[in-house]
Amino acid sequence: QSTWGQQAIIKLIKMVKTYSRDPPVPTKAARASGDDLRVHFKNTYNTVRALKGLSLRAAQAYLRDVLARKRCVPFLRYNGKVGRTAQAKEFNNRSQGRWPVKSVKVVLGLLQNLEANASVKNLDLDKLVINHAQVNRAQKGRRRTYRAHGRISPYLSSNCHVELWASVSEEAVKKGPSKNTQLASLSRKQIARQRVRTVSYTHLRAHETGRNLVCRLLLEKKKIIL
Repeated sequence: QSTWGQQAIIKLIKMVKTYSRDPPVPTKAARASGDDLRVHFKNTYNTVRALKGLSLRAAQAYLRDVLARKRCVPFLRYNGKVGRTAQAKEFNNRSQGRWPVKSVKVVLGLLQNLEANASVKNLDLDKLVINHAQVNRAQKGRRRTYRAHGRISPYLSSNCHVELWASVSEEAVKKGPSKNTQLASLSRKQIARQRVRTVSYTHLRAHETGRNLVCRLLLEKKKIIL
């Protein structure tokens, strides 16, 4: 039988935050997450989705511009009855966008946490790229509102979980020159035509006797480069 202390340790181990997927190289990545955040799921989903693929510095600058109303958050999903703005044109010529201040401030705090975690690992902050950004629905917060004739209706809040991780981007290595640049510039069909192959005909051509056919077949046994 396990003691009370062992049960508490097991309970704490089960409470450790797990991510939906881990970075390929954990030593070159930093993570940050928030659970049961008191921000609307749909607004936060579109805010976090806009950050995927951006560098850490670019993501922070983008969110500050959203707070200043210089840029908007494009609503690619959950965009029913969302207003249109010309600022959404920079995102693949979209039209719907918003400025969800509360969600932006929460995500900015997560990015600040991620930056601090990267500093502890001595990672280059200028080379960090957000490769994973995910938002999930959390348990709804339950309140009540009082209606006419003594009725009571639920008054719920749509909370969410957010998880992010950024990894150091590797510099692209230029492809070296090919050994055979001439073959590299040719198409597959042209390369196939240059391959060595044998040609043989076993039937008589026009105005050809049997004696000439034997001589031609002996000559065509050699490999010919077309």
